Formats: sequence, C-alpha cells, structure tokens
Amino acid sequence: MMYMECIYIIPQHAACVVQDAHVGEDDENKERGNWSSKTDYILSTIGYAVGLGNIWRFPYLAYKNGGGAFLIPYFLMLLLAGLPLFFMESALGQFCSQGPINVWRAVPLLQGVGVAMVLITLIVSFYYNVIIAYSLYYMFASFQYPLPWARCSDSGADNCTDPYTGTAPYAQNIVDVLRGSIVAFVTVALRRSSGMDQTGTVVWHLALCLLLSSIIVGAVLIRGIKSSGKVVYFTATFPYVVIFILLIRGVTLEGVRDGIEYYIGTQSNLTKLLEAEVWKDAATQTFFSLSVGWGGVMTLASYNNFNNNMFKDSFIVCFTNAGTSVFAGFAIFSILGHMSFVYNKPVGEVVKEGFGLAFIAYPDALSQLPISPLWSVLFFFMLLTVGLDSQFAGIEVVITCLVDACPSLFNSKRALLTLAISCSIFLLGLPCVTQAGIYWVTLLDTFLGTWVLLIVGLLEVVGITYIYGGNRFVKDIEMMIGDKTFCFWLWWRACWFFISPCIIMVILVWSLMTFTPPSYGTVPYPGWAIALGWCISVFVLMWIPVIALYKFIKAPGSPWERLKSLCRPTEDWHPYLEKHRGERYSVENQPDKVDTNSIYSSRHCSKDFQLFFTPC
Repeated sequence: MMYMECIYIIPQHAACVVQDAHVGEDDENKERGNWSSKTDYILSTIGYAVGLGNIWRFPYLAYKNGGGAFLIPYFLMLLLAGLPLFFMESALGQFCSQGPINVWRAVPLLQGVGVAMVLITLIVSFYYNVIIAYSLYYMFASFQYPLPWARCSDSGADNCTDPYTGTAPYAQNIVDVLRGSIVAFVTVALRRSSGMDQTGTVVWHLALCLLLSSIIVGAVLIRGIKSSGKVVYFTATFPYVVIFILLIRGVTLEGVRDGIEYYIGTQSNLTKLLEAEVWKDAATQTFFSLSVGWGGVMTLASYNNFNNNMFKDSFIVCFTNAGTSVFAGFAIFSILGHMSFVYNKPVGEVVKEGFGLAFIAYPDALSQLPISPLWSVLFFFMLLTVGLDSQFAGIEVVITCLVDACPSLFNSKRALLTLAISCSIFLLGLPCVTQAGIYWVTLLDTFLGTWVLLIVGLLEVVGITYIYGGNRFVKDIEMMIGDKTFCFWLWWRACWFFISPCIIMVILVWSLMTFTPPSYGTVPYPGWAIALGWCISVFVLMWIPVIALYKFIKAPGSPWERLKSLCRPTEDWHPYLEKHRGERYSVENQPDKVDTNSIYSSRHCSKDFQLFFTPC
C-alpha cells in the first residue's frame, strides 16, 4: 500500500520518495498522516461516540428514571463530567499526535493506564463484533414475509415452550405476547444452551455473519483514516435518516401518545430527582456513551492538525451524542406505544433494554406494522452502521498504538497489520458465537464495561491534573487553540481538579458496593465464570502497577528521585512536529533533554515499545 512520488530537486536529478497510502500529499504530518478534512474527523468521532447504548439503553433509563425529568441530571452530568473528560482526551491526543499509550509520556508513572485502555478496547472488540454479527443476521432474516419472529416457531405456536425454563407453556402475560421474538432470538438465532457450562457447537450462521463483519471492518480500515474517514459519511449519517423515518412512521400509529408520554411526556415524574439512583444512572450513561477512557477519543484526535480547535469539536460531538439519545428515544417509544396498544398491555410491560429491546421487543413491534420487512431491514441496518462506526475506532486504537510504537516496521505494512488484527478479532470472537456465546458476551460486558473503565478514567484525570499539572496542560492547549482568558479556564479547571474526579469516584464506589454477579435472564453464572470475569479485570488493570514498578526499578537515583523522575514528562513528550514546539519545548529551554528532532522518524522502535519487546 505504497506509491512512489518523485520530487525534482534540480533539472538533472530527481529524488523518489516512498510515501505510504495512508498519508496524503496535503497532510501536515507526513509520517503519521492527518484527516483529509475536518468533516472526516467530526463524523468519525460522532460515529464512535454514538453507539448501541444510545439506541437501546438511554430510552429505557429515561423511562425508568422519571421520563423527561431524567434529562435534567443527564445534561447536568454531561457538563460536569462527560464534556470535560472528552475535551481532555481530545487535547491530549492532538497535542502529541500519539495514541493512548505514548500519550503517557507526559506521566511515565501512569503509562500502564494507556496499556489498560488498549486492552479494554481490544477485548471489547471481540464481543462488539459479535453484536454486529447479530444485527447482520437479523437484517438478512428480515428479507422474508412474514418475519420469522412473527411466527412462534416453524412447528407452530402450539408447540412453543418457555425458552428460559424449557418446560412450562407460556403464561398469559407479556412473555406470551413476545414469545415469537423470544424464541426467534434465543432458540433460532443464538441456539442458546442451558448455561455457560454447556458450550455446545459453533452457531455457523452467526459465525459467517461474524466473518462478514470482520471483513467489512478490515476493508474499511485498510488505508487507515483515509478510507474510514470517507465511509463514515454514510455510516455516521444513515442512522439519523432511519431514526427519522421510524419516528415519522411511529407518530402515525395508534397508541403513539401513550408511548411518548411514558418516555418524556406527562408521565414524567420530577420527584424521581430526589432519588440518588437517578443521578447515578445519569452520570454512568453520560460517561459510557461518550466512550471516554477507551483510548478512541485520543486516537482519533491524534490525526488532527496541530492547531485544530478541538474545544469546539468537543462541544459538537458531545451534544450531538446527547441529542441522538433523546431523538432515538422518540422513535423507540412511538413504536412501543403502538405495540402496547395492539396487545392491550401497559407500555411499562413492553419496555426492555439492551438485547431485550433490540432483538426481542422492537422486532416484535415492527412485525405488527404494514410492510414489516421494510421497517425491520431499516432498523437492523441502522444497528449495523451504528455498531460498525464504534468498531472502526476500536480497531484503529490498536493499530495506531502498534504503528506509533514501531513506525519503521509497521508504517509501510499498515494494510497487512490491519488484516492481521481483523483476522485475530474474528478468531477470538468465535467463542462468543457458540451456543454459550451470549453468556460470554454478557460476562465480558459486565466486568469490562463498568467499573474497570471508571478506574481508568479516574487515574487519567488525576494523572493529568495533579501529576502532570493542570496549569501546564492548559498552556499546552493554548499552544494549539490560542490564549484564552482566566474566566474561560475557570470552569474547566474546576471540573478537572475537583468536580469530575469526585463524580467518577462516587460512581465507582457505588458500582462496587452494588455489584451483583452477572446472569442472563434467570440463568445464573457458575462460580468459575465469575472468577474468570474477575481475572480478566485484574489482567487489564494489573499493567498499571506492573509498568509503574518496572519503571521505578529501572530508573536511576534514590527512591525519591526515581519517583520524581517518573512524575515528570519524558524527553519524548512534545508536539510531534518540531515547528509546533515553540519556546516551551525547544532544546534551549530544556537543556536536560535530548533533542531527538522527531523521535518517530527513527529507524527503530520507540523506547516504550522496547520495554517489553525486542527492537525491530
């Protein structure tokens, strides 16, 4: 994936330079490359931030926590925690033009935080790819009439048994109403076993969908941000078209008013704001929906031009993400309101979250509409594009960290590296498409998608604000976007130094205190599975103290001198290009540091990479 570019220096001679395909002629950074346009970056970041949780979790949380009243704590938490952390990560990545591991050259003591971010993203990519495979399977299954879940099973509704118990016939309740969708998901799509102990065989239709998902991701990322930045013009915008279409269709149906009122209408309950659980849910949803702490925000920002206004970008992405959640809720509840009308059941009985909403309740509601295959195809294609956007950024995190660690080896082989990682993601995701696959997906999500991320996020904000120095960080940002007034920074300093860390700490302690062992429906997990979940969490987090201890042992001087040196930026911490370093990062103002000009043009791997691997 390279091409030859001949540059004529004098009429008689020409110098031919090999330029990688992921670097454009007009890029500011000729080694790493930049986004082709500002729109590429904005759409990629919006696609990364707007995930499946915006579609299948936020509407449920709003209904559960007082309807429209929930928007008050939600947007407040966005301003107090979500936006400040998103702004921080964007600025860090853009300042040094590096991924989440090399960013911690600012605080070498916490470089393990970057490793933890990459490991979380890598493991989550295994099962996130599986969820995309679910969407692909359902999308393909929607090309038939009537829809498969409109029938209880191929053998007829009279022979259906409860998939959760496998014995008694359905009672006349909401499970009876949704039995076709439940059987379609549990028995036909997943072919779910009775427990995690019963692995069963690979579900081949899901495995093929998983392979297709991996091929799509690999193909889109084959030229890095140059190719993915163009694909997101469709994948990041198409979901809004579908949501709008579903909303227009929903508001023309009977029962829509009941659905909307339960969402954020007259059924809103302001007294819910007195309950601490509501505020905890608002803060948790804000933190996770913006994807902070995963490394993706830093990675995408690292390909910006140095003087890009990431402050404005952060506002655009964060409020677009929040608005998408609210907007999607109207489309979801308008259809669910019609569903409750058809079945003569209260809206509260048909509202689900997560897999229950995406693959059981909503498909059943769509099956009640005229031309149901059309609406079903649109809905699952929307889930597919939403999932792919997040997966693009997740895989890009891993690729970027490897390329940054050893540019001389991987820059020219980026396409092969992308294909290798895509194949690995497919193979490692195969256990999640066995008959016990859904249990693995739920287990990994429970132990990696909650309090582990909170620990990483807390260390991130504390490390930058208190160890690297909040005021120094402000000066770094001003090198990119220009000087700002004291009043401008007052709010951000308050959030970074106090408000955001306190909110994360409260959520973390609460999450650990209220932690319950995971289960899928009424199926409990065996003890070994719970132990494995804790081991995975420990494996991800252990690199934080392990790397800190390793660096401490290898550092020269007394214990106190070692600790101080690890709390100071390394000689490699500065803007990527020398022309952007200014007086603050010039050799003259840092005589104790070695002028490497550009450490990334070295023919060898970076020092951080050589800590654990042999030189390339």
